[in-house]
Formats: sequence, structure tokens, C-alpha cells
Amino acid sequence: MSKIITRFAPSPTGYLHIGGGRTALFNWLFAKHMGGQFLLRIEDTDRARSTEAAVEAILDGMRWLGLDWDGEPIFQFARMNRHAEIAQQLLAEGKAYYCYCTPEELEKMREEQLAKGLSPRYDGRWRDRDPKDAPAGVKPAVRIKAPSRANDEMLVSDAVQGDVRVPYTQLDDMILLRGDGTPTYMLSVVVDDHDMGITHVIRGDDHLTNTFRQRMIYDAMGWDVPKFAHIPMILGEDGAKLSKRHGAVGLHEYANKGYLPEAMRNYLLRLGWGHGDTEIVDTEEAVKLFTLDGIGKSPSRMDFTKLAHVNAHYMRQADEERLMSLTMPYIEEKLGAKPDAAGIARFKSGLHALKERASTLIELADAGLFFVRPRPLPLSEDAAKVLDADTRGMLGEMKQTLVSLDDFKAEKIEAALKEYGTQKGLKLGKVAMPLRAAITGTTNSPSIFHVAEILGKEETLARLSDVA
Repeated sequence: MSKIITRFAPSPTGYLHIGGGRTALFNWLFAKHMGGQFLLRIEDTDRARSTEAAVEAILDGMRWLGLDWDGEPIFQFARMNRHAEIAQQLLAEGKAYYCYCTPEELEKMREEQLAKGLSPRYDGRWRDRDPKDAPAGVKPAVRIKAPSRANDEMLVSDAVQGDVRVPYTQLDDMILLRGDGTPTYMLSVVVDDHDMGITHVIRGDDHLTNTFRQRMIYDAMGWDVPKFAHIPMILGEDGAKLSKRHGAVGLHEYANKGYLPEAMRNYLLRLGWGHGDTEIVDTEEAVKLFTLDGIGKSPSRMDFTKLAHVNAHYMRQADEERLMSLTMPYIEEKLGAKPDAAGIARFKSGLHALKERASTLIELADAGLFFVRPRPLPLSEDAAKVLDADTRGMLGEMKQTLVSLDDFKAEKIEAALKEYGTQKGLKLGKVAMPLRAAITGTTNSPSIFHVAEILGKEETLARLSDVA
């Protein structure tokens, strides 16, 4: 078999959305699994909507997702002359022809067919007509001659959808070059895929109908046809087509919401591909396991709860230095300033416990914010309820208990406050919760005795004094 070459070919008319990210991932994984190449093509022929900002957004999304491509990105617009060259070759070989229909004629043709209950399609009126009959001033389009096989069907053996057939009678003489000489999407895609040596086209199933029309170009040119794999779409949690109302749909939004790229790769992998009931499949394992026959035929549904679960797993596994650097921008945004060195050191010391309780980098930043906040700490609504007048009086006594500790370690702090609670007839929880509210400003944190140890004696006592 020739070397496997796949491609991802987004249009730079917006951000890289989650469906595109999954398509890119599947192409990347298949190429890696087969020891082949993964190429990137920017389909920028829509000049009115294609922007440099969108190109950068796509490249940034690919880099964030960790999908490296081979060679330089290929820009489709720069290859327009090559696309037009193929149309001219088909003209010269009698496999295409000039069509002099005006837009008004085409619209009238469409209306008449709809009125008869027919699907709109070009009726081939210029297919065998002499160009000498052409009306003056009309710039002709170039149309391919669809195969005349009235009782036959075109077969596409799709790696995901199986054998799919379409009657040749449904294929009309589609346009290759517009009247202004610009190539159509259908022509450009086929020429680029051929010239790039693409062996497998893995894309969304919304392109399945395009495949039959594109096959006409492959067949007319006598080119090898790549293997197609059309993957089902991604739906929202409600089963409707995924849209902005379902939440974040652009990869940049998931990055901003504090998800890790390795978690997103794992989640997107399982969003339409399966290996038994295994949910956690890291990238290295995914490269070993990924095959096209593992892709399901049914649409997948976004499940943000599952995504959070997968992300939480990877956060627990993540290197803590990296986790620190990824979380700091969120902390600085919430503080409105860069935390001081002492606060950063405290956050770093508490990171191991904090990451066990967070599903995203934003949650991690929220959970550890009390480590870096300057005094006096703001109190959450729940913390303020805990710290009523009676409880604040207790804090002064607890402070005196802790002042006497020379060894300010978690177990010593716990033992001292347990003894204090016994003297007051209070269970440890009745002592620990006011302590938590006072020195974190919240009612939810890792073990408060470990928190106090990380804060240190001086900071802990100072925070108690602020509230007491």
C-alpha cells in the first residue's frame, strides 16, 4: 500500500469549532497510527469571508489541541490556476463544455422544476449545443459532462457509512469554472486532494453527497479515488444540531474555560469512536488503537458533565509546574493583579490537594484563591453566615490555642483544636468550620489543618485576628 496521507481542510471564515477539531483529530490519529502524513490545507477561496484572523484562529486551535501537521499549510486560493488548468484539460478532451445560460435562465429552470415537484438540476441544454449559438455578452461557465448511465448507480464504499449508492440520473453537469473564470469548490477540492496525494478523506457526513459529484472529476481525469470516511455530526445535549446556544462550540472557548488540551483530545476521540467501554484513552494509546472501523455511524451528543470528568482526570495527572503556569492567568484575572511571591508559594504548596477537587483550571483558580488573596479576606455568603457573633468569639480563643504551638504542622494543629473542642463540649467539625471560614473566606477547602500549615503560623493567626 502507498503511504497513508490524510488532510484537514478548514475554511478560514471563523474559529475552529469543535466538530472541525474532532475531524482534524481523527485525520491526525489515523495518519499517526498508519505511519503516514497529516497535511493541513486552508480552503480560502471564499475571498469575501476568508480573513487572516480566522486563519490564525485555526492554526492556534490546532496548536492548542496538539495536532502537528507535516510541512507548511497549503492555501487553496494560491492554486487557482492549477484548478482552472484541469477544467481546461477536460474541455480539450471533450469531457466538459461551455454553458452560456444566464442567471435568469437558470432561475427560471429551477422554478419550473420545483413547480413540477422535481429536484432542481441543470438540464444540460448547452451540453451538445454549438457555441456559435451563444448569446452576445454572456461569459460562459464550464460544466463537466455527467456520465449518461440512466439505469446505473454510482457506488461509494465508505469506511464509516458502508456502501452508499446514488443513481447517475441524480448527477447533473455541475459547474467547474464560473463565468468569471474562478474554480468552484468541487473542482478545487478534488485537484488539491489529488496533487497532495491524499489517500484517505476523513470528513463530516454533511459532505457525503459531495463525494458523488467529486467522483465525476476523479473518473473523468482517470485519477485514483481516495478512500472516504464520513463521520457523523456532533449534536447538542438535547439532540439538536450543535450551536452556540448549547454552550462553548469553538475550541478557543474550551481553552478559555480552563480545559486541558489532552483532555479535549481524549473527549473528542470518544465522541464518535470507541474501544469497548474505555473512557480514558491518552494520546499515546489512541495512536496505537485508532482505526476507522471504530467510528460509529450514529451522531454523538455533547456531554459537558463527561467532559468535566475527563478533564478532572487529566488535571490530577498533570505536572504541577505546568498546572501552575496554566492557572496563574486565571488567578491574576480574578485578583486584578499578580499575586506576591508568598501567595504564589502557598498556592503551589496547596496545589496537590486543590487539583483533586477541580474539574477545570478556572475551578482550580477559584478553589485556591484564598492562598493568594491579600488580607483581609473577603467572605463568601456562606462563610459570613458561619461567622456569627458567637463564632467570632470562639476564634479569639482558638487563636490563643494556636499561638502556643511551636510545631505548626497539620497534625499538631488538629490535635490542639480537638482538645479545645473537647474542653468546650464541641465536636471537631464545629471548630473546624469557623476556622475554615476565617482563614479561607469560604466553606469549602481541602483539609483545613493542612491549609493552616501551608499558610503558616503568622498568616493563620493574622487571618484569625482579622475576623475575630
